[in-house]
Amino acid sequence: MAPTIAPVETSNDFPASTTVVIIGGGIIGLTAALTLAERGVPVTVLEKGRIAGEQSSRNLGWIRKTSRHGEDVPLALASDRLWATMTERTGSDVGYRQSGIMFLSRTPDQLAVHEAWLDSVAALSLDSRLLSAREIDAQVPGGRGDWAGAIFTPSDGYAEPTLASSAIARAAIARGAVIVEHCAVRNITRTGGQVSGVVTERGEIRCDQVLLAGGMWSRRFLGNIGISLPTLPLILSVFRTGAMEGPTNSAVGGPDFSFRKHKDGGFIVTQRGALDAPLTLDHLLVGSKYLSALRAQRGLLRISLGKHFWRDLALPRRWKNGNSPFERVRTLDPPINQMLNRDAHHNLSAAWPVFEKATIEEAWAGMIDITPDSNPVIDAVPGVPGLTLASGFSGHGFGTSPAAGQLAADLIMNNEPIIDPRPYRFGRF
Repeated sequence: MAPTIAPVETSNDFPASTTVVIIGGGIIGLTAALTLAERGVPVTVLEKGRIAGEQSSRNLGWIRKTSRHGEDVPLALASDRLWATMTERTGSDVGYRQSGIMFLSRTPDQLAVHEAWLDSVAALSLDSRLLSAREIDAQVPGGRGDWAGAIFTPSDGYAEPTLASSAIARAAIARGAVIVEHCAVRNITRTGGQVSGVVTERGEIRCDQVLLAGGMWSRRFLGNIGISLPTLPLILSVFRTGAMEGPTNSAVGGPDFSFRKHKDGGFIVTQRGALDAPLTLDHLLVGSKYLSALRAQRGLLRISLGKHFWRDLALPRRWKNGNSPFERVRTLDPPINQMLNRDAHHNLSAAWPVFEKATIEEAWAGMIDITPDSNPVIDAVPGVPGLTLASGFSGHGFGTSPAAGQLAADLIMNNEPIIDPRPYRFGRF
């Protein structure tokens, strides 16, 4: 099951040439396309399935600076400014609400982690602050949790994933971008070592530049041309309640639950303390790069060897200009972990009893591409002039997508970048 995405009328035409081809119709590729189209650059987005059909519509919608790596905060700050004008920019409601995000701590040790993060970003002059148990009760009334404290950032917020990507896509199309769905890109073509086009299931498109924004699929695409991008999969299970009165309009993250208001009056809920980590062949190939992250996050991961291993193994890792894995799997639709969703509901109800009688209207799961340091790669691909990568957003790309897409567009066109791109260089791995 997947959330219902606001419809977009994409193109049935297949251009013979363009300036920039974007591989992947998720929110990163779409924001890059909008930026390029606004600058008058011809751009075509090619999506193997439906735009925003995977993680771009399945995430929680949070837009946060809180608890990001310090070097990643400038991208989040730039995105805050862009989100604030996104409704005007696109001419559509994207559900953006700057209503704050709070992270709760049960123990002094958990609170100390937030305090250490605050100290680490002190020079950035954020509006984040620590809250006492009494202040938590005032901000989120009706609870019965025994909290040691919390960290709260009033300028954080959220938007609606099922609205935002569609609004951005429609705005890009209105400015001249071409978006083609159900069209997988099989490979790139090169002339004299420089990218000169892409080969798709419908034929070739000539172009000067390619942006690979394929999310979980970017590793496999690059692997086919001999380049290793270290990403591994995690699966997040989510549910949405029916319309109900709730304790706050802020988004709230506890140690083992999170919730935020949904546009339809319900709440988006997940088990924040657990993620499914299905083993794949890639764990053998690049898993050593994740050892420090595994030691730090082992308690969050539900590691398993099951059907996903064999399905992933059956997909080709090398192909020529046919039989690509992108035509076999149009949309990654991982199974929902109902046990984790039940845990989230139980844990949330124990903290705020108003959720005890909440009805579950829909549930879904999304697959996240994680890098070893949980930061994305937004950079030119070494050794392939004309190919730029924007992937590996590690579950928090939705929030930074406006600035991330613009940064990718800046790099492609050799413009002054919106922020310092060095934290996102490919070579850091």
